[in-house]
Amino acid sequence: MATLTAEPVAAQPAKATRINRWDSPWLNPKLIIGLIMVLSVALSGVIGGMFWDLRLARVGTSPQDLPPAFMPGGTWAHPLGTENSGRDMLAVILTGAPRSFRIGLIAATIGLLVGVVLGCVAGFLGGWVDRVILIASDAWITIPSLAVLIVISAFVRQISAETMAVLIAMFAWPGPTRLIRAQVLTLRERGYIRMARLSGANTFDVIFREMMPNMLPYIAASFTGNVSGAILASAGLEALGLGPTRIPTLGMTIFYANQASAVIRGMWWWWGFPFLVLAIIFSGLFLIAIGLDEVANPRLRGLQVKQ
Repeated sequence: MATLTAEPVAAQPAKATRINRWDSPWLNPKLIIGLIMVLSVALSGVIGGMFWDLRLARVGTSPQDLPPAFMPGGTWAHPLGTENSGRDMLAVILTGAPRSFRIGLIAATIGLLVGVVLGCVAGFLGGWVDRVILIASDAWITIPSLAVLIVISAFVRQISAETMAVLIAMFAWPGPTRLIRAQVLTLRERGYIRMARLSGANTFDVIFREMMPNMLPYIAASFTGNVSGAILASAGLEALGLGPTRIPTLGMTIFYANQASAVIRGMWWWWGFPFLVLAIIFSGLFLIAIGLDEVANPRLRGLQVKQ
């Protein structure tokens, strides 16, 4: 009877793996594209001022009702046209876009700082402190923020960009509070947090030195969402005529276009370009949020996490 013998298989040498220096989760295409879009808008006033006269954003500095240069009757002296008050639309966009972005940035920063403090305190201390903060944030979310802001703005005679940012920040803290609280509840049960507490570290050191570095991607994603919401809220108030009237912003430009019946008159460039810039801002912030989410969660960027 024939017997089969298995020949030993020679072990194959392990393939050498190259370390790609550019293989970093922070080099995320969505994150990079979003940052480029947002920074291009935020720095448009500084960069644009080097190539264009921003004083043309003042009333009466240009001819009235000129279409863009690529339309019949337009001129390259005013590439994006002018409106009925004699303001150059390119100068208005270059001046108003950074200011609208600054309002959202200030409001989101204030709301995030309040949310981080309250969320960390609620999640780490727990007990009655957690219940009070959670109930307060849940109750504040149910308040119709736009309606309250309209009422407040109607009673404030002169609204500056900073005042509007503070008003919007009043409703920007509950979301970050709930997000940070959930992260702290998860992190406080980790082994290194328990070791830090057993070693005698105080509450401040545990929260801001041990927990905070692990929460930075989530905080950044929450911040981008807050900036987007604050810009949308400010643009909505300004479109109703409740924004700063002395400085050009995207929302106030849309308000003036609506007040002058620009849609009926066919002056689409008056309201179309501000809407386009707002779309660029929201799309950039959305891409940044997705990119940061992929940085924080390896599964979303197609990596297999070892159990």
